[in-house]
Amino acid sequence: MKELFVNKEACIGCGACVAIDPEHFDFDEDGLSTVIANENVDTEDAQNAISSCPTNAISYIESEPTAKEANKCNNPNCHCDNCTCEDCKCDSDGCHCDCCNDDCECDSCNCDNCDCSKKESTNTKEDK
Repeated sequence: MKELFVNKEACIGCGACVAIDPEHFDFDEDGLSTVIANENVDTEDAQNAISSCPTNAISYIESEPTAKEANKCNNPNCHCDNCTCEDCKCDSDGCHCDCCNDDCECDSCNCDNCDCSKKESTNTKEDK
């Protein structure tokens, strides 16, 4: 997956990229350019921001796809990218992770991002 990247060592904070493409760039706390969004990076504004950088500090990089993207998981409740269990994996058949499915086997579901019924019942008990 293509992402925008700002080399902080080369950036001088001139602001050209921020002015040209505020959808993708803003200033960080040090006054240097930072990428604020990596969706829809093939825009004309993004290209112009890259080419207008006086120090060539902005470029595209190839990032690793998330587990869901790489495996084209079709489970809309897939949380494999954020899962902390060691058995989590997904593929074109969906998730193969108890944390993403209702068959969670946790005693009192502590799984981050779990949608299983045990978590709902645990939360209900805690809310009372």
